[in-house]
Amino acid sequence: MARRLRKVGTNSGNDGCPTLYEIPGTDRYVVQGGRLTDAEERAQLDNPTDDEDAVTVPRELLANFGPKEPVHVPQLISFEEFGGMFAKVKHSAWRLETRRRYASDETTDTYAQFIAEGRVDWDLTDPWCTNRREQSEQGKRFERVRIVDEPPTQGQLYLLDNAGRNTAVGEDIRVLRRSQADALDLPAEDFWVFDSRVVALLHHDSDDNLTEVELLTNPVEVLRYAQVREAAWHHAVPHDQVRL
Repeated sequence: MARRLRKVGTNSGNDGCPTLYEIPGTDRYVVQGGRLTDAEERAQLDNPTDDEDAVTVPRELLANFGPKEPVHVPQLISFEEFGGMFAKVKHSAWRLETRRRYASDETTDTYAQFIAEGRVDWDLTDPWCTNRREQSEQGKRFERVRIVDEPPTQGQLYLLDNAGRNTAVGEDIRVLRRSQADALDLPAEDFWVFDSRVVALLHHDSDDNLTEVELLTNPVEVLRYAQVREAAWHHAVPHDQVRL
């Protein structure tokens, strides 16, 4: 059944374009405007699909008739979609790791070996390592700052051992003490910054399980996390220089 549209406003006089419509009972809008048909201009769009289109409208149409009050609706993505973001990185991916443990680590054979032997025989040919190495060889940067307690937890010691694997396939891993992170007023959040354009917040529950991934694309919010990145990266030290 076709949805009923309600005209919100138009700058076009009587010819019907451009016009903004709302879909009553939803938070969705429809924009009517001239199609973007120039091939070079369409090539600049972010990953358009066959069922998507792009239209051009004057700024005053949205300013005059668009909703005025900001509404924050978390943009959640699936774990599969989150994993796919790493294949689409153009320049850089940067992560802050703040937790004292990650439940997913403790289910692995490598964690069991670390608990038993205090070290891990990392497989540098597994799919994750192969992919990260190939992307790093293309000039893409993968960087992390891992916050450690004093003394480090078992989970943090495991990740310090893991840093050798990450470095071997092209990542740059640095470490920041918890006391320094607190002094810098860094947020107690885990997140990735992709190409300085989008942030993926990693939400965990009280048992340290990853539960949701939330995307932030508002430039003001992205800038705030980019500033956290700059402060953490400046004060952190390479993982192999850490003295525990």
